[in-house]
Amino acid sequence: MDVRRVKQILSSSATIDVTYHGSSVWIDSVDEEEGLATVHLRGPLEERTKVSIDDLIEVRD
Repeated sequence: MDVRRVKQILSSSATIDVTYHGSSVWIDSVDEEEGLATVHLRGPLEERTKVSIDDLIEVRD
């Protein structure tokens, strides 16, 4: 994924499915300079982690 798309997803009111290494995640924020996004797993756990934007995949139907 690229920074532009991550920013679009963050500003969208729609629910957009994104995965990180096969796990469904929510994107919380993006650091354009570092190429990182802060994400957390969907579900009850809200532990946040920084991951490479390149490792995020948008799930399309």
